[in-house]
Amino acid sequence: MADIAAPAAETVELRHLRSFVAVADELNFSRAAQRLFLSQPALSRQIRSLERLIGCELFRRSTQRVELTLAGEALLTRARVLLADADEAIAATRAVGGELTARMTSIWQPWVDATADIGDLDRLRSITEELHGRFTPPAEVAVTAIIAGGVPALRLAAPHASDAAILFLHGGGYVTGSAFGYRHLVGAIAASAGMPAVAIDYRLAPEHPYPSAVEDAMNAYRWLLDGGLDPGRIALVGDSSAGGLTLSTLLTLRDRGMALPAAAALLCPWVDLTGRTHRPPQDSPLVFLPETAKLLADAYLDGHPIDDPLVDPLRADLTGLPPLLIHAASGDAVFQEATLLAQHATSFGVPVTTSIFPVPTHDFHLFWTFLPEAATAIDQVGTFLRTTAGTAGA
Repeated sequence: MADIAAPAAETVELRHLRSFVAVADELNFSRAAQRLFLSQPALSRQIRSLERLIGCELFRRSTQRVELTLAGEALLTRARVLLADADEAIAATRAVGGELTARMTSIWQPWVDATADIGDLDRLRSITEELHGRFTPPAEVAVTAIIAGGVPALRLAAPHASDAAILFLHGGGYVTGSAFGYRHLVGAIAASAGMPAVAIDYRLAPEHPYPSAVEDAMNAYRWLLDGGLDPGRIALVGDSSAGGLTLSTLLTLRDRGMALPAAAALLCPWVDLTGRTHRPPQDSPLVFLPETAKLLADAYLDGHPIDDPLVDPLRADLTGLPPLLIHAASGDAVFQEATLLAQHATSFGVPVTTSIFPVPTHDFHLFWTFLPEAATAIDQVGTFLRTTAGTAGA
């Protein structure tokens, strides 16, 4: 009997048991069908399927009445417990999901409020650092202050890291953010990849508009090369606005005839400064507003042509770029930009790996300490960097 029951139990579905309980409660197929919003024939088919799966007749049917058999009575109590447990598990999962969304909302909200008017830069930058200050890097990651090609930076490395390198460009809309604030995320990525990371403090707009940030990224990259590191052992990583900065850096390197790094990872990249593809999700409380995007873009460009391919990768010729990993969140206002970028890069023969995570916010990787999807994403980034650059030439 045990050999027969095991495969049957694996085949029985919750819908079968819900149908069974409804008929047992009503002892009437018509009323049970109405309760389940099914047609009576469909309900009858589900009950017959359940009876075939477990090998027992559960109801005695006649034109006048429906009765439970002894087998049906034996199943009923257990089915109620099983369904109650399943419903409780689903409710608990939804509650946790709601709790995590509320937590992310509370963390983001001060930044969202402050970016409604970026005139008070000191306040905006302070709020950004406070946001990141809620998190700490992994305990095993050592943090050292360095100068990378004239650019202030931090080197983050876990024990036994390889001699490859990650050049990390932080997000913040080109006007906020710092290597120090981003230690938690950079450290997590460095630990996952088993590679040291160099996070640079590139110059911020509006005091230093485009191309200042790109020049700083270029100088840090040259510094890595001048230190004897093969370009095939270097990978670039950028989140949010730094996804665009990473692409600008890659395109500038290519156009100047310099050797390109092995790969680049773009985390929720904001790449369309025109706002053409910006689509705030309707089902998310966490929105990177188009109005905010325009303010930040204007500060960064400072009159520079917005259709310049070096700042608009969706219009640029991306031929020759290294493999890209693109992460997007389904509830992110720049979700469409990420998917369009993946399609555009693929059309130029660039190897692209795209992962979409069911998360209702922008730049969700920041929340890797408590958000399961973010932790999974960090693991994926680490694997990608390790396989493209971490082991190349080792």
